[in-house]
Amino acid sequence: MFPTASLDFLKRLLDTPGPSGFEAAPARVWRDGVSSFSSVSVDVLGNSLATVEGGGGPTVMLAGHIDEIGVIVTYIDDAGLVYIAGIGGWDTQVLVGQRIRFAGPGGDVLGVVGKKPVHLMKPEEREKASKMTELWVDIGATTRDEAAALLHIGDPGVIDARLIELPNNRIVSRSIDDRIGAFVIAEALRRYSENPGEARVVAVATTQEEIGFHGGGALPAAARLIPAMAIAVDVTFASDHPGVEKKEHGDHRLGGGPVLARGSVISPVVFGMMKESCTALSIPYSVHAVARDTATDADFIHLAREGVATGLVSIPNRYMHSPNEMVSLDDVDHAATLIADVCRRVTRATDFTVR
Repeated sequence: MFPTASLDFLKRLLDTPGPSGFEAAPARVWRDGVSSFSSVSVDVLGNSLATVEGGGGPTVMLAGHIDEIGVIVTYIDDAGLVYIAGIGGWDTQVLVGQRIRFAGPGGDVLGVVGKKPVHLMKPEEREKASKMTELWVDIGATTRDEAAALLHIGDPGVIDARLIELPNNRIVSRSIDDRIGAFVIAEALRRYSENPGEARVVAVATTQEEIGFHGGGALPAAARLIPAMAIAVDVTFASDHPGVEKKEHGDHRLGGGPVLARGSVISPVVFGMMKESCTALSIPYSVHAVARDTATDADFIHLAREGVATGLVSIPNRYMHSPNEMVSLDDVDHAATLIADVCRRVTRATDFTVR
């Protein structure tokens, strides 16, 4: 399991606000957390890179995105109420009644999401889902000028929810997707650095994945590094709670180990290496069949330059894109162990071409 320093790092990482396009604060936490065992740099898109040179062999890229979903200020009305748009994909129902923490020009600004009370709604209104345009954030201001002194158009915010620890080694946070992936690659790199192999391993805390239909920060990072192999780490839907059809989404349980993607953009060579590591280390795992794209950084990394042999490891996650995403630290631990071992298996002789 994790040393105290790693758990403290994880808690700081999950609690630091940083939606897509505004990831600088958690990225600084990440770079500080990996600086003791790797060489660290940052690029113009905000990607943070940590490198362990190994024995001069092929480059392996590990990617976990550092951004989270959030909101952005779009308008302030005469009464000082703040209107917002979503950064990334939201179920607006989970926003109703939440507290928002904005990053204002003078520091954090807190507010509450408001909407018309149910008592004042007509019967047909009660049956409809809330739209983002029907919500506002009340920061306690009484005039536009008062609110504008605290917040500017374009300021970002996140739900003001902090990490909590639950029984059975489970944690809850608003930013599990995918700061837990950024943590996994950092922890895997730390473990690799204690007993490095031939591969040069570069962990990249990527930016803009939640809005990254163009590839986010992962695509240019892969183009820069020219890796022979890459492993993306993200979350996937846990299917061990009511309402999830396993025939559609697979059988992925909290505590059941990391989820290995197979198919689509996934390299059969990398998938095979990951299965071999799981077997050798007695790591529990499940397999997610991917018929088309994975909706992760892997979709873009594998197309960089001449092509990259890419794998995808996911952490089962309950309550995706909500204030209370939940994962098991046992799965996180197993994923870090798995990835460090796979990196050690890469040598100059490794052939990633399927023949």
